[in-house]
Amino acid sequence: MGIVRLTPPEARRVALAAQGFHAARPATAGPRHLAATIDRLGLHQIDSVNVLVRAHYLPAFSRLGAYDTTLLDRRAWGPKRDRRLFEYWAHECSLLPLSLHPLLRWRMARADRGEAGYRAMRTFATERRPEAMALLARLRDEGPLSASDIQTGRAGWWEWSEPKRMLEWLFYAGHVTTATRRRSFERVYNLTERVIPPDIFSLPDVPEAEAQAQLVALSARALGLATAAELRDYFRLDASDAAAAIARLVEEGILLPTEVPGWPPAYLHRDATIPRRVSARALLAPFDPLVWERARTERLFGFRYRIEIYTPAAQRQYGYYVLPFLFGEELVGRVDLKADRAGGRLLVHAVHWESGGVEGAREALGVELGALAGWLGLKEAVRLSQFHAVPKYLTK
Repeated sequence: MGIVRLTPPEARRVALAAQGFHAARPATAGPRHLAATIDRLGLHQIDSVNVLVRAHYLPAFSRLGAYDTTLLDRRAWGPKRDRRLFEYWAHECSLLPLSLHPLLRWRMARADRGEAGYRAMRTFATERRPEAMALLARLRDEGPLSASDIQTGRAGWWEWSEPKRMLEWLFYAGHVTTATRRRSFERVYNLTERVIPPDIFSLPDVPEAEAQAQLVALSARALGLATAAELRDYFRLDASDAAAAIARLVEEGILLPTEVPGWPPAYLHRDATIPRRVSARALLAPFDPLVWERARTERLFGFRYRIEIYTPAAQRQYGYYVLPFLFGEELVGRVDLKADRAGGRLLVHAVHWESGGVEGAREALGVELGALAGWLGLKEAVRLSQFHAVPKYLTK
């Protein structure tokens, strides 16, 4: 089979369609729509920042509009009969469909052998393993525990950082997983076999090479078109593992070598579609898979995006929690948002438009901000505090 050739606009539409932005939002988003979105993306990245809403809720809103977040909560942390997701390290810590659990056990096994994870964690796989196993035994005997449940300041117990590191190693190595999350979003751990439904937990382990090939295929389906680095990044695979998986998938015809002007060598998933046009309207979380790989975002949209959460306030260019605004097929602006829960308001600190602009973008952003405020239960009308670089034809 020869090389596929795409224009940059075609590449952009492939990416948008693969991520679910080519379809109209449902009139009412229900469990079936949420399940389809989770299946399409393969994961929802978790982040602790809650200045607007926790990041794992936003990708579904960006694609579906308002939906009941308790549907996601029940799938992630509800009773075992309702569980459809589990937490693990994929693209950072993520919520993942249960079907992926067998595909990530090789990573758990590497962590268990001390071959993966932060250096401070790896010691618990080797010389400090007895301490970690003692903590695992405590979980087995006492039931679910968080790091804060483990007492400190008493003889025989560790300082907070020590049990937390042990729990995180046990989590990475697959011995424990997240039983639930408290209101503070603190993770509560339990033995994996007590949390993962038996029909999933009893499935056989998938050999490393096969699991990695399946993960790369999932990445390719979710991205539509991607470079080798982007395929690797989706589930954070090692370069050598990803290269072997990509070569296998090319040979099997699942990945099609593709050329796009201005792109490095890329691969098109065989099931990817190229819509004639995309008419999207969405605010995107900083950790949305459409934009989390910054070089890809710049290549697809000509949009240079960086998170400035950890940048000193005086040095920020656009704001603290800035969401790109997707309108049509373009990223047309950035919106610095905050949920004022006490005051019942959605605060829009600033809007920065990209040069050139797209006609109708300002009105569309107003609609989207209203939808976001309503979804978050913020009753007061959204107030736009600042607009920057507004194209002339958008001014009144």
